[in-house]
Amino acid sequence: MFKILKKESLNTTVSKMIVEAPLIAKKAEPGQFIIFRAKADSERIPLTIADFDREAGTVTIIYQIVGAGTMELDTLKEGECLHDFVGPLGVPSHTEGLKKVAVVGGGVGCAIAYPIAKKLHEQGCEVHSIVGFRSKDLVILEDDFEAVSDKLVMMTDDGSHGQKGLVTEALETLIKEGNQYDEVITIGPLIMMKFVCLTTKKYDIKTMVSMNPIMIDGTGMCGGCRLTVGGETRFACVDGPDFDGHLVDFDEA
Repeated sequence: MFKILKKESLNTTVSKMIVEAPLIAKKAEPGQFIIFRAKADSERIPLTIADFDREAGTVTIIYQIVGAGTMELDTLKEGECLHDFVGPLGVPSHTEGLKKVAVVGGGVGCAIAYPIAKKLHEQGCEVHSIVGFRSKDLVILEDDFEAVSDKLVMMTDDGSHGQKGLVTEALETLIKEGNQYDEVITIGPLIMMKFVCLTTKKYDIKTMVSMNPIMIDGTGMCGGCRLTVGGETRFACVDGPDFDGHLVDFDEA
């Protein structure tokens, strides 16, 4: 059983849990995910690891309360245990050798973008983070991104926090200002990642995307996360979740 050491509400629909899971914490890397069951009869749900602490033996998950499974998860309290917590699964995000990177996160996808930005920062990479939300009330992890970013640009659709506009507008502004990125890493809704890739393709900047949003089963058996990458069939859960965004067929996905 996996004890919930801390539970925190980040906004009206998003919560964070720190879970005691020393074996997973020992091996976890940014970009990987776990599969959990809240209770013995709950559905299995994949969630990307939002953070981990090897010394404390803990894994952090951040989830949006959108369906029966996450509603059931959110009924659990500090001190109670998750029935299953399996991982780490998936291929870790590639961060080695990168000197300057733009990390672009949208909505709850920022929970996946943060550990990547954190690792890049720890490796001495110059990190420019662009994070976007619909409104101020939905902002999460701002202080966390501030701590690991050389430059942080906050965007909201309605202008209630940070700058008004889309993350693609902020990214293109930074590129036009002369920032030469080794890579752009973007994580968020599919439509956001698609347009980030269309933006970076104009400037021939390699762009990695996380196809975590289309994962269901997490083991490659259900076929729900099948997608076409460079004309070939791939599965987000076992081949990814990270892929070259310029090769992903977003319209099909």
